[in-house]
Amino acid sequence: MRGLVDKATALFAVWTVLGVGWAWLFPAHFAWVTSGSLFGQSLISVLLGVIMLGMGLTLRVEDFARVLTMPRGVAAGVALQFTVMPAAGVTIAMLSGLETGLAVGLILVSCCPGGTASNVVAYLARANLALSVTMTMASTLVAIVLTPLLTGWLGGVFIEIDRWALFQQMVAIVLVPVVAGVAMGRLLPKTTRRIATFSPLVSVIVVVLIVGAIVGASKDLIEAHFGVLLLAVFALHAIGFGLGFVIPRLMGFASPEQRTISIEVGMQNSGLGASLASAPSFANQFANPMQAALAPVPSAISSVYHVVIGSILAGIWARQSAENDHVE
Repeated sequence: MRGLVDKATALFAVWTVLGVGWAWLFPAHFAWVTSGSLFGQSLISVLLGVIMLGMGLTLRVEDFARVLTMPRGVAAGVALQFTVMPAAGVTIAMLSGLETGLAVGLILVSCCPGGTASNVVAYLARANLALSVTMTMASTLVAIVLTPLLTGWLGGVFIEIDRWALFQQMVAIVLVPVVAGVAMGRLLPKTTRRIATFSPLVSVIVVVLIVGAIVGASKDLIEAHFGVLLLAVFALHAIGFGLGFVIPRLMGFASPEQRTISIEVGMQNSGLGASLASAPSFANQFANPMQAALAPVPSAISSVYHVVIGSILAGIWARQSAENDHVE
């Protein structure tokens, strides 16, 4: 069963493309995700919490100590994550002339941490999987503070961002579920191991639901801004993957670490960006409801781009590793 789940999870790029295509053709099939609520929270926020809980279930207390065993790689990766991507996001938003909602949405997703999908890509690329998992964990925890601060600072060029409200959302949908998952693993190890077998695949399904729902609900808006929007989001991830590879290479990191940092920097937690941008407290910051509706769209497009680019790079790097192993 584990092998089947792993194979299905590894096809996350395929599921994302198929899910977005389905939502584009039949938007009504995903409408329940954007309109639903649970426990007084929007369903999108609850679903994002499920993803973060799944991440927590795969972590142990000992994993946090692993940061100390690879400090240079983790520090370099996290630093690049929160400098290269936010700088690229605000620069692209300003140079491309995006409308306010799209510009703020692009900046928001650029300030998000790496997503758990990056761990799958790192595995497929034959990169340093331990470093990938550790970087994802570290950037997610750091993001609880940095995502609101950076989004408020850079997004403030376009609108006034309520950083405190954004921080509260990060605590509720990131920190609490992750801590709950780690605690569950500590208190109920056997049950947690059984659940953790399926949690990565569940996370993939949930991301597809979130992204598909936003794409379906924003179909008309996406069509209206199609060209510049696709180009802007592609440029963001191309810069992330590119500089995430080149800078570590200049710093003297080995090839597996170069690939890992490139993947971690280039792949954002787009589900988190979409959830934050869809929250009523975030939407209320826009004077124009139309601009508020545009804010989650860059995250939805981002989720497609980064898994496709990451999967292509993983295939190339895996072949290169196989060839090098054969030569040796």
